[in-house]
Amino acid sequence: MPELPEVEVTRLGLLPHLPGQTVTAVFWSGKRLRLPMPVTALEEEIRGGTVASLDRRAKYLLVRMEQGSVLVLHLGMTGKLGIFPQNSARKPHDHLCLSLANGFELRFNDARRFGSVMVWPKARAEHLEEAFSRSQGIEPFGPDFTAENLLRLAEGRRQPVKLLLMDAKIISGIGNIYANETLFAAGIHPQTPAGSLNAAQWRRVADCAVAILHRAIAAGGSTISDFLGSSGQPGHFQLQLAVYGRQNQPCPSCGEKICKTLLGGRASFFCPHCQPLPP
Repeated sequence: MPELPEVEVTRLGLLPHLPGQTVTAVFWSGKRLRLPMPVTALEEEIRGGTVASLDRRAKYLLVRMEQGSVLVLHLGMTGKLGIFPQNSARKPHDHLCLSLANGFELRFNDARRFGSVMVWPKARAEHLEEAFSRSQGIEPFGPDFTAENLLRLAEGRRQPVKLLLMDAKIISGIGNIYANETLFAAGIHPQTPAGSLNAAQWRRVADCAVAILHRAIAAGGSTISDFLGSSGQPGHFQLQLAVYGRQNQPCPSCGEKICKTLLGGRASFFCPHCQPLPP
């Protein structure tokens, strides 16, 4: 599933192409995604409007229109966004296409249809965004992502620290890949109870998470299965992964074999030497 870096890479790829463009037509494949396609709202709130800006909140892309409405996109597991000439052939899984005044088209392709499309109408956009933002965790690139806040959020929690990092209601956007890599860089076992970490450990977690996410964005994200950036090119951060997907391979720091376990139904990779499990 695309995580924060992959969504941010997509946003940055679209940024030179969308702001200032007017949406002249809307095409829908007729197939439902994770949520029903808001066809009427797309026609009333998006078609005919001009894109003002493109933002990200958690793993969602927010296409802001000049009149105040917002198109909210989630890539799901296999979603991809790209800009294509309007006269080029659409692909079988292009479920939403927005024609632009410059002759190009924004296309949302999603083979497994776990992505979603929402529209916040201009009359209620501010209220809906406030409610949406409250439902999401703190942003790793935001001012609230500090050791002090993480220590407070984890207080009394016995759940493994890796699951806390992946809880979107607590922290936005750190999915499985980057939680594994962050904890390895911080030297913390993924099964360590979150409430047992001290301020110094949370400071390492915060610093390592931000650094790894920035590196992943610079590398175009991680292409493990289906992710492609808006340019159609795969990301390359998977070439820099230290532990994720490297079971039984040598740790890049000490040479010990990387181990794998399941936490919350997700694969967790760690080095037993560099990330010892506390007593």
